[in-house]
Amino acid sequence: MALLEIRTYPDPVLRKIAKPVDDINAQTIKLAEDMIETMRLSHGAGLAANQVGAPVRLIVLEEESDKKKRGDIGDIGNKAIVIINPVIVGSEEEEIAEEGCLSLPKFYEYIKRARKVSVKGMTIDKIPFEMQCDGHMARAFQHEIDHLNGILFIDYLSPVKRNLFKKKYIKKDR
Repeated sequence: MALLEIRTYPDPVLRKIAKPVDDINAQTIKLAEDMIETMRLSHGAGLAANQVGAPVRLIVLEEESDKKKRGDIGDIGNKAIVIINPVIVGSEEEEIAEEGCLSLPKFYEYIKRARKVSVKGMTIDKIPFEMQCDGHMARAFQHEIDHLNGILFIDYLSPVKRNLFKKKYIKKDR
């Protein structure tokens, strides 16, 4: 496995709409394994393929409780979730919670999202995937699927907050 470079704002790949994965092959599996390792070593809860420069519809996620139980971030177990061509097919209720992003390091903001979601896709083993979840996991699915659609969580900010973010964030990187 290899640690991948996480692309950060304003890298243009973050705004690309990811293409569907038509064939789950050895290259797809290698990408997923590398993304899991990268997510874990970066202390992230999820990662979308375009965040590592591969604009294909693939995300990896890990439940918060699994991260806490494992403790050893070097142990790549089977607890991470890999979803190919994920789609949110239902959502309920709304909540506001703080989010961060590996592509926007050290920036956090409160974002309104659905509290419960239903997600469909395909596992890396080519098995249809369907999951209903709430709370942190529901937020993570929405966040990562947004990445596949070229959407960043800063896009949900008011125009005033977004402009303040851009001024501070871009100024900080200089």
